[in-house]
Amino acid sequence: MLTKAQNKYIRALSQQKNRNEHGTYVVEGEKLAEEWLASDCKIQMVVALTDWVKMNTDLLAKHPEAEVIHAEPHHLESITGLQTANQVILVAYSNKTPKPIAAGAWCIALDTLQDPGNMGTIIRIADWFGINHVIASPGSVDFYNPKVIQSAMGGHLRVNLHKEELDAVFSKLKSPVYAATLGGENIYKLKEKTPGFILIGNESKGISEELLNIATQQITIPRKGGAESLNAAVSAGIICALLIEG
Repeated sequence: MLTKAQNKYIRALSQQKNRNEHGTYVVEGEKLAEEWLASDCKIQMVVALTDWVKMNTDLLAKHPEAEVIHAEPHHLESITGLQTANQVILVAYSNKTPKPIAAGAWCIALDTLQDPGNMGTIIRIADWFGINHVIASPGSVDFYNPKVIQSAMGGHLRVNLHKEELDAVFSKLKSPVYAATLGGENIYKLKEKTPGFILIGNESKGISEELLNIATQQITIPRKGGAESLNAAVSAGIICALLIEG
């Protein structure tokens, strides 16, 4: 049975300061829970309906470290961050150390990205294109925000996530930096596509002047219609398709 203290703890993880303090985050829903339990990610607790627990004993057996709590529907409704509660909620540990970024590989870099939906979708895009690293500046939205977890659809398990100062990483690895801007070179006409960093800026302010000065190439997706700009995640997806597969 879910205690009041456990209920309060799980609900508190909706805030970044509490996730940072405890080194844990929430994963909701049957599909995501199955992915996390099938992985080697460390699980602190599983809160689920008894029927779900009975149907997933094999997956749960892979994580003897996890406390399994049988819950009633109203318990899940009280701790869910979604409009409709699912059958299971996990609390997982976030202390997995990402692998180092290697020169000569594609990487998505994010300059103070703020929207959780954009962040999650970009992690999912990286996962789709086989990009092993997403690096975000310290001012970006938390990788473990519940909305990021939902939008990434399991990408957290396969993509290495880094929070670092971008200029320091760029200068260290010396890989090409492709900055997505409105005034850049037409990406369809780009001749050199050497693997490097795909730099996406803040939703409203774009890429900082400091990082633009570091970028080796400013690129743009040519506009044909009247839209003022593209969503950050949409831009990232198109650019990945054209640079990596184009």
